[in-house]
Amino acid sequence: MDEWQFQALEDHTALESVDVGGVPVRAGSPVRLRPRAGGDIFDVALAGQTATIEAIEQDYDGRIHLAVVVDADPGRDLGLLRQPGHRFFFSIDEVEPI
Repeated sequence: MDEWQFQALEDHTALESVDVGGVPVRAGSPVRLRPRAGGDIFDVALAGQTATIEAIEQDYDGRIHLAVVVDADPGRDLGLLRQPGHRFFFSIDEVEPI
């Protein structure tokens, strides 16, 4: 990583909430997963599942991603600890507020 990349990480601010279909959501908000067609096997398996937003993150290009933990996941507690394999990322247009 060069100095610019470190500065970009330093300047990054977490988003408290975003609007999804006119409904404000934040960490802790329940959503239903509606992944777009053509995704991977996880998208197929998670379609229609309910989940809880764990964090709202923004990448270097300004795109917003919702980190979610699936409610039915037996390893849900691992997702809340931000462990790999139990925390999934979806865009705003791939979730439906409940």
